Amino acid sequence: MATALRDLIKDPTAAELELVARYAMLPEDGRRERAFSAFAATGLPGRRMEQWKWTDFKTALNVLESPKGAPAADVLPSEATLTFRFTPKGLEYPKTLPKGLLMMARAEASAFAASEDLPLGAMTAALSGHKKSPGTLMFDVTEPIAERVHIVFEGAGEANFGRCEFLLRPGASIHVTESYLGGAGLTSALMEYDLQAGAELNRTMYQIGGTDEAVNVTSVVSLAFEAAYTQSMLAFGAQISRLETRLTHQEPKAKATINAAYLAGAGRHVDVTTHVRHGAPSCVTKQVTKGAVRAGGKGIFQGKFMVPRTAGQYTDADMQHHALLLEEGAEVFAKPELEIYADDVECAHGNTCGDLDDNALFYMRQRGLPEAEARNLLTQAFLAEALDAAPEDAREALLEQLQAWLAA
Repeated sequence: MATALRDLIKDPTAAELELVARYAMLPEDGRRERAFSAFAATGLPGRRMEQWKWTDFKTALNVLESPKGAPAADVLPSEATLTFRFTPKGLEYPKTLPKGLLMMARAEASAFAASEDLPLGAMTAALSGHKKSPGTLMFDVTEPIAERVHIVFEGAGEANFGRCEFLLRPGASIHVTESYLGGAGLTSALMEYDLQAGAELNRTMYQIGGTDEAVNVTSVVSLAFEAAYTQSMLAFGAQISRLETRLTHQEPKAKATINAAYLAGAGRHVDVTTHVRHGAPSCVTKQVTKGAVRAGGKGIFQGKFMVPRTAGQYTDADMQHHALLLEEGAEVFAKPELEIYADDVECAHGNTCGDLDDNALFYMRQRGLPEAEARNLLTQAFLAEALDAAPEDAREALLEQLQAWLAA
């Protein structure tokens, strides 16, 4: 089986051959096979694929090797949390859970319907379950949960794969935080959130990786009638990283807020990609993405709103991406898209890349602030808007990391 799948990848790289070998070590499973076959049809995505032309995993990830550095510290609050940790030893999780939150760690894989559209998601669906980690970590949320669920990916040497599925029942609510701390040559996570009628999810993500690491987080979200989804993200990138969210409004009056702040220093690449399909009438999507990039860093934003002719009537959607080029040699590539076929909608988008406002900088310097401090304060204020929707404790922790990066 491994040989046949390997042959589906044209001119495989050493990393792709290692991924095939990892697949061959897992128990045979038809769902794994379908997912890995979908991945093998393209191999690691690269510049020849339109949606990956700025984020070339095939070139950057030549071989799976353990990084030189250790995982970063987890900065998200740990008090009153239920922590699930993917580590080199497998999955660590709390022994007791509150009423209304059920967990099942399945050894076998689950089917992944979006395999053909999300190659790294398909790869993760096929390869999760190595050693002591579950093939799928499933959560069933049946009522409002006060405790925060915290999911951590750290270490694992050459590669760390994990898949989580959340099902929020009607009227349920929960706050989920996710930390991607590096320590692996390749970290790849697949996160699936299914919100039923009236359910609410507040999701906060923190990602940081070294200049010898690759990171992928693929998220698939579906919203039913009057469901509410809020996503806040702070990403520092890695040698190459992609954080992709694919969201579908399946029933009317669903609401989604998808915000992100990214900061890319020298040798780091951050790709924030989103795709929202308004597959039901009277749904709302608000998106704000802010970025700041230094010399030698690269920031990518790709956002798309798809509004079908009949199902997407009365859509209210707004997409904003704004980035600062802090130094000469910084790079930002942006591709916002609106594909609208319905005729009774309110949709807009904005996109800017540039330097800080000279008038604002002059105003602050006239009041005695040194130029470096004035620039940092203006940059912090510019980026902070993208974190406004995060819960207060998580937001404060992320702002502290933002401030530390600007001061470095």
